Amino acid sequence: MSTALWPLQVAIVTKLHADPVLDGLVSGVYDHVPEGTAYPYVTVGSITELPDDAHNQRGLATRVVLHTWAEYRGNKQTAEILAALDAVLDRQPLAVPGWTDISIAAEQHQTVKDPDPTIRHINSRYRVWLTKEA
Repeated sequence: MSTALWPLQVAIVTKLHADPVLDGLVSGVYDHVPEGTAYPYVTVGSITELPDDAHNQRGLATRVVLHTWAEYRGNKQTAEILAALDAVLDRQPLAVPGWTDISIAAEQHQTVKDPDPTIRHINSRYRVWLTKEA
């Protein structure tokens, strides 16, 4: 199985960084959050891959989890950020080097209560299907 883990993460983060609406809502999109980063922000969580081959073509069915973090009482701010994430990713074109026939769709969103009542967190899971270039 050929992996798309890193090129897929780079493609998603690059696309999110380029969106002016999301850029106006968050301090950044991170793989590793630098100490002292201001809320709100988005982090890349887990990425899972399963083979999804077709005839003589290699393919992958992946799930990408993004986490939205905010210091806000209530879910309004994280929900606005989630809407921006979906506008950028859900059923939108995505270029991943070395891969073709790429489609991405929102699969599940979940609000999470943090032990700190001022922190809000949403897990956003996206499914991505890719075919390896020949």
